Amino acid sequence: MQNSILLSEIFGWMSLINIGLLSVASLALIWWGDKITSIHSRLFGVPVPRLKNMYMNYLAQYKLLIFVFNLIPYIALKIIY
Repeated sequence: MQNSILLSEIFGWMSLINIGLLSVASLALIWWGDKITSIHSRLFGVPVPRLKNMYMNYLAQYKLLIFVFNLIPYIALKIIY
């Protein structure tokens, strides 16, 4: 029982931290998208239109991973205990 509560708290904090990072990354792309895109385009040699698609793909995959590995286990532990 004690371990389940601790595990639930760990998943809760992991979820909060990862959702915060996702929010910061999303807001950075909204506010400074042109600057970030031009820097990354020059650094990695990727065309700007393709780079914007890569950003969206990254954010979508990160959000999915947060749901699968952080939020769903947290909710399941909260339902059980």
